[in-house]
Amino acid sequence: LPLVAKHFATDLFLEFFRLMPRLGKPSLCAANGHVLAGGMGLALSCDLLIAKEGASFATPEINVGAFPYMIMAIIYRNVPRKKVNEMMLLGERLSAEQAVEFGLANKVVPAEEFDAAVAEWAGKPASKRPVLMRLAHDAMYRQQDMAIDDAPQDLRSQRSLTFTHADIVAGVPALF
Repeated sequence: LPLVAKHFATDLFLEFFRLMPRLGKPSLCAANGHVLAGGMGLALSCDLLIAKEGASFATPEINVGAFPYMIMAIIYRNVPRKKVNEMMLLGERLSAEQAVEFGLANKVVPAEEFDAAVAEWAGKPASKRPVLMRLAHDAMYRQQDMAIDDAPQDLRSQRSLTFTHADIVAGVPALF
């Protein structure tokens, strides 16, 4: 393929990164193998990530004369800067346990518990009120790039909007 065709072939990858925050509901990555390169970007685009024991994580592009440009912004939004630098510049694999330590994954579970853990975590947000999940998910993504002076005002508006919905009226007594 000509270089320009290869360039445009990545359009859907970019569109995926743009759409994930706009899903209006939480997403869960079930990492049961190697999470490498572009797969790392796809995995980190999810809100939650459960890793099976034995899974590995890496940005190995530097080892083959490339660099993880396409996923860099996603990684920096998930992992502290020095750890990202370590991943991208050294190209070494991380264990699932290290992925939790670095902030790439939420938790690691043994292989025999993996499917049940994924089902449990997928079921929890799915059992919540859809309108609240939509408002909360949108707010989670919008505020992350806002100035600190602007974010609280926007989040207050989101809170007020939440309290106008009938679901909150039905849900509050259930807490007590």
